[in-house]
Amino acid sequence: MRLIKVADYEEMSQVAATILLGAMYREGRVNLSITGGSTPKRMYEILVPSVRAARPLGHFDDVHFFNFDEIPYRAEDREGVTISGLRSAFLAPAGIAEENIHPLDQRNYTERDAYLKSIGGLDMIVLGLGWDGHFCGNLPGTTHFGDGTCRVECDDYLRSRLVDEFERGEVDVPDYYITMGPRAIMAARELVMIASGEKKAKAVAKLLSGEVTEEWPSTVLTLHPHFTLIADEAALSEVA
Repeated sequence: MRLIKVADYEEMSQVAATILLGAMYREGRVNLSITGGSTPKRMYEILVPSVRAARPLGHFDDVHFFNFDEIPYRAEDREGVTISGLRSAFLAPAGIAEENIHPLDQRNYTERDAYLKSIGGLDMIVLGLGWDGHFCGNLPGTTHFGDGTCRVECDDYLRSRLVDEFERGEVDVPDYYITMGPRAIMAARELVMIASGEKKAKAVAKLLSGEVTEEWPSTVLTLHPHFTLIADEAALSEVA
């Protein structure tokens, strides 16, 4: 595991953007899975001008993007929350071609692991860290370390965690969501996690404690041979 300590959210975003852009410039096909949510917002703002400037030169024609989880609408005739958010935050502003975007959803999740294997696997996954130690849709008590890409049924607590993702609230919250499980995530060649702010401090401390436990799902990532955590001072404030 590699820990990159940075001063604040801005520096974390700059470092993460540099690492992700470097991966995009690799030769041959590049398969990337990227995170949604608020933490990567500035990272994407930094990336967009560089990606847009390079695209007309053909630099990123063989870079492909995947979402690693999805929250479908209860009415399944529209695109899910995660991929919609990624389009808005990065894919559309950066001008990523539709043929280079590969949504994970409730219709294809059972074939996703086999498909990724058939195209050479994911080269890099950029992950966020939840306050409770979750990554992707792997919340405590929902998946096990040996799980591949799977469907997670929602109880009332999980539905309450999802409600803020929908403008119309509970009326759109589904009874399940889709996620790449720990085993599927660990199959990627490189993992990069970003963490910022005091709300993430306990989860970061658990991650760096050396203990691997399903009670704090992200601790399994420390077993990956190429795992990098980029954390700012506030996120590291509870590390002994």
